[in-house]
Amino acid sequence: MASTAPAANHPYFNWQFGLLCISNFLFASSYSMMIPELPGYLTRLGGAEYKGLIIALFTLMAGISRPFSGKLTDTVGRVPVMVFGSLVCVICSLLYPVLTSVAGFLLLRFFHGFSTGFKPTATSAYGADVVHESRRGEALGALSIGYTVGMSLGPLAGSTLVQLFSYNVMFYASSAAALGSVVILYNIRETLPNPQRFSPRILQISRNEVFEKTAVKPAIIMLLLAFSTGCTLTLVPDLTEAVGGHNKGLFFGFYTAVSLLMRIAAGKSSDRKGRIAVLIYSSLGMALAMALLAFANSLPVLLLSAAIFGCSWGMNGPTIAAWTVDLCLPENRGRAVASMYIALEAGIGSGAYFSALIYGNRHDHFMYAFLLPATLALIAFCLLLKWNKKTPGSLIS
Repeated sequence: MASTAPAANHPYFNWQFGLLCISNFLFASSYSMMIPELPGYLTRLGGAEYKGLIIALFTLMAGISRPFSGKLTDTVGRVPVMVFGSLVCVICSLLYPVLTSVAGFLLLRFFHGFSTGFKPTATSAYGADVVHESRRGEALGALSIGYTVGMSLGPLAGSTLVQLFSYNVMFYASSAAALGSVVILYNIRETLPNPQRFSPRILQISRNEVFEKTAVKPAIIMLLLAFSTGCTLTLVPDLTEAVGGHNKGLFFGFYTAVSLLMRIAAGKSSDRKGRIAVLIYSSLGMALAMALLAFANSLPVLLLSAAIFGCSWGMNGPTIAAWTVDLCLPENRGRAVASMYIALEAGIGSGAYFSALIYGNRHDHFMYAFLLPATLALIAFCLLLKWNKKTPGSLIS
């Protein structure tokens, strides 16, 4: 099949690409602005003992929906799948003020996971469509900037809205941001050649469509490194207090800022040096960041770890996404990206669960909880070294 990829010197950052970045920003802002406030909201509903399900249910549905979003991305089109993901945020955000029982809230969290199960899958496939493979890492790094900024500013905006107004105002603002994402997507051209009309039979997933075989290596690395994210999301707020920090979001602010600065630079680097070569350094950085957290006894050490963690994920995100797309056929891009995201969600979910289990609300257990993801990052480092020796200098390996 003849390649439909743009030429290497074809500019990818055009009006359409810019619109997609803005859509990413609004989408990420929509669902992330709730995250810091949902535990308090659930407590008000009388479900304090179910706080652990706030992220778990959301992530579970995101993982379940990935094979379907991947297949739909490769058949119906990139834009319809992105629109559906954003519409889920619009509807769920409007329903939170209506379903005010604990059961209703938890049911909404489960179905809200459809949003991240669909939108990022199609977005990554779209980004890969519009750029030559020699600049794929750079483009996906640029595409993720809007998402990263939304994830950074969303929680701040959500907490401010709750403090100044109410939870319901925050939910309505979340819905409005997602609606803005949908409106923008209707102005974006489809990039899938010959998209099909939707029919229920497309949702029939065979065994070989659940996971794209070519994505195995990127998925393994993503799983091992994403464990660290689940661990930090769960334990860093308590660790921040333990070392004398008054703002529990300080680590995440530092990490997000550094990650944002690294995105485009890392993408360009992986286009020149190779995906595995960049991931070797980033996995080693992840191991170092987790080791520092294991022995952190002061705020400066905590922030140093945040900076290294941000550097690592700034390289990991666009590089693993580009590597995943490199290895698959163009017609399987959606399924391959979905497979990579399944590994991401499995890593975050297992990291959150096992780190909390090890920690057990005992400060003297921080060391053991953080040394586990450090060890997994070192395993990723060793695997990457092994794979790099087989095909030295290769872009995709």
